[in-house]
Parts: sequence; C-alpha cells; structure tokens
Amino acid sequence: MKKTKIDHYTDKEALDFHSRNKPGKIEINSSKPMTTKRDLALAYSPGVAVPVKMISENPESAYDYTSKGNLVAVISNGSAILGMGDLGALASKPVMEGKAVLFKRFADIDSIDLEIDSKDSNEIINSIKNFACSFGGINLEDIAAPDCFVIEDKLKEILDIPVFHDDQHGTAIITTAALINALDISGKSIKEIKIVVNGAGASAMACANLFKNSGVPKKNITMVDRSGVIYQGREGLNQWKSSHAIETKMRTLDEAINGADVFLGLSAKGALSKEMVKKMSKNPIIFACANPDPEITPEEIMDVRDDAIIATGRSDYPNQVNNLIGFPYVFRGALDVRATTINEEMKVAAADAIAKLTREDVPDEVVTAMGGDRPHYGKDYIIPSTFDPRLISIIPAAVAKAAMDSGVARKNIEDFEIYKEQLKQRLNPSVTIMQGINSYIKKNQKRIVFADGEDKNTLKAAIAFKNSKLGIPILIGKKEKIKETIKEIGYDDHFGIEIINSTDSEKREKYVKFLFKKMQREQGLLERDCDRLVRNDRVIWASCMVACGDADGAVTGNTRRFGASFEKVTQVIEARHGEIMFGLNMVVAKGKTIFVGDTSVNEYPSSEELAEIAISAARVVKLFGFIPKVAFVSHSTFGQPLTSRTKHIKKAVEILKSKNVDFEFDGDMQPDVALNEEYKKLYPFSNIVGNANILIMPGQHSAAISYKMMKSLGDTKVIGPLLIGLGQPIEIAPLRSSTSEIINLASVAAYSADVIDYNKN
Repeated sequence: MKKTKIDHYTDKEALDFHSRNKPGKIEINSSKPMTTKRDLALAYSPGVAVPVKMISENPESAYDYTSKGNLVAVISNGSAILGMGDLGALASKPVMEGKAVLFKRFADIDSIDLEIDSKDSNEIINSIKNFACSFGGINLEDIAAPDCFVIEDKLKEILDIPVFHDDQHGTAIITTAALINALDISGKSIKEIKIVVNGAGASAMACANLFKNSGVPKKNITMVDRSGVIYQGREGLNQWKSSHAIETKMRTLDEAINGADVFLGLSAKGALSKEMVKKMSKNPIIFACANPDPEITPEEIMDVRDDAIIATGRSDYPNQVNNLIGFPYVFRGALDVRATTINEEMKVAAADAIAKLTREDVPDEVVTAMGGDRPHYGKDYIIPSTFDPRLISIIPAAVAKAAMDSGVARKNIEDFEIYKEQLKQRLNPSVTIMQGINSYIKKNQKRIVFADGEDKNTLKAAIAFKNSKLGIPILIGKKEKIKETIKEIGYDDHFGIEIINSTDSEKREKYVKFLFKKMQREQGLLERDCDRLVRNDRVIWASCMVACGDADGAVTGNTRRFGASFEKVTQVIEARHGEIMFGLNMVVAKGKTIFVGDTSVNEYPSSEELAEIAISAARVVKLFGFIPKVAFVSHSTFGQPLTSRTKHIKKAVEILKSKNVDFEFDGDMQPDVALNEEYKKLYPFSNIVGNANILIMPGQHSAAISYKMMKSLGDTKVIGPLLIGLGQPIEIAPLRSSTSEIINLASVAAYSADVIDYNKN
C-alpha cells in the first residue's frame, strides 16, 4: 500500500488564499442579463409581479420561476468544526463556504452558507424552519451530537425538502460502498459478518444504521464508546446509543475485536493495536477513519497481517473514505426529482451505485482525469477516486430512481439515459485536466527551472510545486535575495530547493560554449557576447539548462513582457523540426472549454501557417483528453462578407482539406457561430457550428485581445499561453501571473517533457 505526501502550505498562504481579490470563496452572479432598463423591469418591478402571483397560487411553481430547485443551504452552528471542536458559528463560515464551493464544483448545485449563532437545538430548528422555503435542500454540517440528531430528525418531520447531515450520512454512504466491495473481494456474506464500530458519534451511528439497512443483522454489530461496549442494560445510555445496544457479555474493544470480520473506526489515533488486529478473522476489513491520524496506520496493520483490506480517511493512502464522493451527487439526484426527503432507500442506492462503479473497467477518460493511473478493482481499489468524472452521472441517477420508487419524488424522470447524458453536460471535462496532469507528473518527477526565482509569486509557485510533489523545482536567483523573499512570504530558510545562478563557473562555462557554438554563425556573436548573455540573463540561463540536459523543463516570464521572454528563449532553442511555434490558451468559462490560438507569437499568420497551427493545436488538445473540433474564426461566416482579410482564412480551410487530417474543422465563421448551438439550424451542413472547442484566430492581435478580455471581464479561467512547437518544454507566463497560473504552466512543462518526443523529426 503506497503512501504519498500530503500537500503543505503556510498559515500565511492559507490566509492570503481566503483574502485575495475578494474576501471569502463564494459570490452571487445573476443568471439573467441585467444590462438594459427592460432587463431590470423584467427582473424586478413590474415584471417580477407575474411569477409572484403564479407562486402564490401554486407554490410548486417556485421550482420553475426561482432558483429554489438548485439551491442548497449549508448550515452550521460551529459546535464541531472539522475535529477542532466548538469554535463558534462565525468561525465555521470558511468551512461552510468551502462546502458550498464543493457543491458547485462537483455537482453544479448553487449553495449558500448560513451560520446560526445558537446552541439551543429548538432555536436552530425554528430558524431553519422559517427560511427553508427558499431552498431545495438543507445540508447540516459540523453540529455536535446529540443536537445534530435532534435537529435533523425534527426538520425531517416538519419540512418537505431534503435534510441531510453530511457528517453522518455522507460518511455512512461511502463506508457502506467500501464495505460492499471489501466483502465481495474477501468472499464474505453481509448477513454473516461480525462488525465492531469503535466510536459512537453521529457518523458512527449513521454508518451502523446504513449497514443494518444494507443487510447486516443488528446483533452482529458491536458499538464501542469511551466507556466500552454499548450493551443492553448499560446505565447512562441516551436514546441514540440505546438503539445500538446489543445483548452481549463483551465489555471492551479488546474482547469485541476477537474474531471480528470488520473494524470501523471513527474515534481516535491509536485506538486499535497490532495485537487486536492479530485477533481478527481471516481477510479482515479495517476502516480506520479517524482524522488526521487513523486508529492504526496501514503500515502497522501490514506488519502483522498481509490479508487485510484497509481504508482510511486520508488522501495519502488508497481507499480514502471521502464524503466528497457522496454528498454532492446525492443532493443532485434528490433535487432533480424534487424529493421531499433523503430516505434510507436513497442512501442505500447511492452506496450500491458507488460500489458497482468501482467494479467497472476504468475507461480512458477516467485514466486521463486520474493522471494516467488505471486502477483495477481489488484490495487497493474498493472506492472510486473523488475525481472520477463518472460519479456525476451514476450516483444522482441511482438516487433519483430510488426516490421515485420509494414515493418521495414530486417529479419523475422519464428517460434515465437522457438524464445521465444531461448530468454529464453539467460538468465540463476541463475541471479534471490539471488534476490529471498533476497526478501524472507526480509519478514521473521532472526537474523544472523557475527562472524568476526572486519574484514572490514565482517563489511561492516553486515551493508549492515541491511540496505538492509535482516535481523537483530549481530556482534561478541570488541566494540572499531569495532568502529575504522567503521570509517575507512566511517560510524559513530551510525550504529545500536548489538555487543556482551564474556564480556556478562550471555550468556557466558549459552554457557559454553551447551558446557560442550555436550563435557564432547564426547571429555572428563572439564568445564574450555569449558569456555576457549567460551571466546577465536568467531566461538565457534557464533555456541553456534545459537545452544542455541539466533540467527537464522551465517556466519563465511573469517579471517581463511575453515577447521579451520569447525572444530570449528562441535565441537558445529553436522550433521542433517541421513545426510552427505559436501560443495556445485554454479558456474555461461557464462550463465550456475552448482553446484559442495563436495568442502570442505570429502577428498575422499566412494561410499555410494557420493550417499548421490548427494541426498542432489539435494534437495538443488530444493530449488533454478532448476531441478536437476546429473553427477558423473571422468577422465573416462562410464568406459573408467576403473581404481581403477573409480570403486567406478560407484558403487555410482548403489547405487542411487537402491534408486529410484526422479531426473535424470548418470556417470561416464568427465566434458566436462557432460556439453557440442556436446557429446549428442556420448552418446544418457544418458539424463545427456550435460545437467548436479550438478557435484559430486570424491574427495574434485578435487572439490576445479576445482571451485577455474574457479573463479580465468574465467569470473565466485561463491557462496559458502554452508555447507550442518549441524544441524543448519551456513555458512563458504572462506578465504578473498569479502563483496558481505559474504552477499550472510548470506542470504543463513537466507533463510535456514526458509525453512529447522532442527528438522526433
């Protein structure tokens, strides 16, 4: 069982992340245009009166005319925050905002956090009851037991929308899915196994309940709390613990574990010993889910048993019991059928769906999302990855069907195959691109030079690159200056990254000789000119490191204009044989991913160059897991209007037709025609209209203006420009790039260094 290192960051970085640009992690945007006086009249007075009257006459129509049907409230009183305890309602807000972000990221559910400053369960119930009509569902979070039981039970009784305490039921769903598969692998029957649950909090009880509803007999589950086994007749048990009491003579965990098939720990570090593990049955199933440190580590288990199936709550071991696999998708399915509750049938259906998904062969798109890993069902793969893109279509469909079958759905789904396709469209595959790249490069460590080593954002990026195990960073800069900057951003001197500069005489001499050999005829430079370049320019030095094999790739820019960095890089490194160099940006906006080229190199490419840019762009887009669909964009559409500026675009299309390329393309067309499906009816002869994901721009000016406007004005994420066609994996960050943008480019350089054959002619 392989263990990987968890990402690290300083307290200052965590605070900076939450405070930069806009404080917090969520904001509200209008889903309708709000630009004209008429828009405002429709959105508010007097137009808003029409849906108001409709809803007053038929409350169900609120699902049709408001955001209610896709809106979940994430609610806490801060009494049990992430294992840190009772820190108060306001202190829980960063966690609840984070939960809201996860709802959107993984299931396209809008969510808002509401922190209730009260420890009185009746007061909390009344507060939620009075605003619940605004929401399609309620997610309770980080509320201490027993109040969480009281609050959830009462709200389920009085409300007609789903109420879900994720700390309980999310954990239960994932754990049950893992149990189903572990039993299948170990050849044990769910009706005959003996389970020991160590811990008697909200999640432990929810797990025990779902185990029972999945087929485990009540008498076969022994629950243990701090005072020992919960048995019938034990004094001082509350009503919730009493429901899990069994008739037994066992009084301690050590007694209960003897011959047990399954151990589920939701308690504390060190609760399970090696000696106890030895007492368990053949092929024991051990879920040690205490966080941050499990009841026993997988290494300790393997010291005494080689037949155990192990899961933990941690991301640095296989089989992570992570609620993220469950709660977004459970709510997605419940909301889509307007369920009145999330019942046991829906939870069992979710667990079964997760278990079955794990047993399926993993398709290529999932392998891409997981960074090249193709996991196989077995001891180290009993739970799917949180980044498995199939989760969005599998789990909600199972939950929705269970809601319909159990009679709690107010809206039926007529065709589940169509519904699954609709679910897939909610999330764009681009959300997993960088995750996949990062997972891949973690297993194929590359040495990446960060040329602007004294720059704060570059330095943060290099440290994060190292701590995230994405590769081996190398900084170029003066050591004393870098150490000063390190202290400014909250790290100490011992950050463990190699620093290099022109004071390294051996490398300087090596790079001067390399550069002089290359440039003496090409540019007429003398050896002393090359020495001056190597001494004084960090981009030249970084490029020489890559060219001479002292590094696998590099990222530069950020402190100077793209053109200035590009000029230095290309002094050292030429284009790949037979290829054109150009800039390609990946632009993600409103769930749609497009690639734009050329954004940075060729000012006004010829028809032949446009065709070559399209071919190279399609090749790169395939590496990212997309099926390329190329549109040559213009101010005209299929020759209307025909001008001197559009003729060379039409010629580029004709050139591609003669090359028999293996991807679809078309043009000339305006950008809205290429991207908006509404135009399909007007141009039914083209498969690219409304479907394009690669936009080949007529010139660098239009490409750069387009992506920079989208980045600056819209809710848009941009990665790039990626420098395509260069003879070595070097990426140039735009001036004043963020830390995240630099990390992404460094990751792309590391990925390119491994997947692209730069020696291919």
